[in-house]
Amino acid sequence: MKKLINDPQNVVAESVEGFALAHADLVTMHTDPLFVSRAGGAVAGKVGLVSGGGSGHEPLHAGFVGAGMLDAAVPGAMFTSPTPDAIAPAIAAADAGAGVLAIVKNYTGDVLNFETAAELAEAEDITVRTVIVNDDVAVEDSLYTAGRRGVAGTVAVEKIAGAAATRGDDLDAVTAVAQKVIDNVRSMGVALTACTVPHAGKPSFDLPEDEIEIGIGIHGEPGRHRIPLAPADEITRMLLDPVVEDLGLASGENVLLFVNGMGGTPLSELFVVYRQARKLLEERGVAVTRSLVGNYVTSLEMQGASVTVLRLDDELTALWDAPVTTPALHW
Repeated sequence: MKKLINDPQNVVAESVEGFALAHADLVTMHTDPLFVSRAGGAVAGKVGLVSGGGSGHEPLHAGFVGAGMLDAAVPGAMFTSPTPDAIAPAIAAADAGAGVLAIVKNYTGDVLNFETAAELAEAEDITVRTVIVNDDVAVEDSLYTAGRRGVAGTVAVEKIAGAAATRGDDLDAVTAVAQKVIDNVRSMGVALTACTVPHAGKPSFDLPEDEIEIGIGIHGEPGRHRIPLAPADEITRMLLDPVVEDLGLASGENVLLFVNGMGGTPLSELFVVYRQARKLLEERGVAVTRSLVGNYVTSLEMQGASVTVLRLDDELTALWDAPVTTPALHW
């Protein structure tokens, strides 16, 4: 294992410290417990947004803290859910009197710990709503979830719900918009290599040099099937077809096409995937009216990618286009 680290047990704390120093104009780091909040604190009268999860998926979630998106994010240990004693203070930091929406990826630890933290917050008279992101069409169940996993579609949920909160929607309305995104977004990923969690010191799963895993999870959970390495266009079709079919996309619809890197794949390859995914969508009569390509929900240094499609209407398009200023997403 070769990594730019010191003590494997301190990787998350040191990484978050460096992140907060580099983006001190946007975020504030809190220690004991560890979480990140929006610089300057919560905005009075605005619904607060909180998310979090195991580290190793950077820039998710701390990279999306800032104007137009999250108000706080809670990084757990590598690939491990943050605990309620860290989530509850993050919820409190995001609360400015209008309540807080927790955006939670569908992993058992995340769901249970955010639920407990919400109960703790409500005992302090903070109103909390929760949405569960479950956009991965690869499998219905895994060792880590009950139902579908939450993956790259989380970025769209956080961006669009954040825009709704910024425009002044109340907690029920922000929650409804977030759920609307969840209902209309699907993802599928592929792994070319495994990743290595620092404290484990060895790859998280075995994948032969000449094989790839279709439908992999962001922690290395098993996918739909393992196949010999194929050309990028074939792999892209294997990722996109299940997404389109699950969404029930029809000719004439508009979508956001998001090609996400898993951390170890260069942008040049991600654009090869995007090119083919867009071509396949347009052949179906589906218009790609918004795009995002890059490393946004990673799996440490895993080589691979995911394809996410979000069905758009006028409201979701306007909210996606709304200004955002975070370390990882800004326009």
